[in-house]
Amino acid sequence: MNTYVKDIMINKIITIDSNETARKACDLYKDKKIGCLIVTKNDRIIGLVTERDLIERTICMDKDPNKTKVEEIMSKNIKTIDKFDRLEKAIEVFKKNKIKKLPVTLNGELVGLITLTDIAYSRPSMKEFFQFYFTEK
Repeated sequence: MNTYVKDIMINKIITIDSNETARKACDLYKDKKIGCLIVTKNDRIIGLVTERDLIERTICMDKDPNKTKVEEIMSKNIKTIDKFDRLEKAIEVFKKNKIKKLPVTLNGELVGLITLTDIAYSRPSMKEFFQFYFTEK
């Protein structure tokens, strides 16, 4: 049975504008109970901001979260995957780029998000495809 990204992806995604503050990102995390925010500029994906980004690039660097822009702390060069790509392709993108989250697009538009955790919960039988992530350092 073929499994596609669309079968597992999260449809409800939260975005944040690149000019918003790290404080706004923290508030969204708290209110929405999410694992990452997709950063946009002029309705285009330009990055991702994770809890780790907030901690390491704001708190640990003694930056003021009320003044620090999301664009300053986000992870850049974000990979994306098409909604109709096979799940194996997503796993290969995760592995090749050593990442855990992938924005999902359709015709260039953001339509969802898929994570290694989503795959682990929805397809435990595919464990061997992403075992690399839990064994490599």
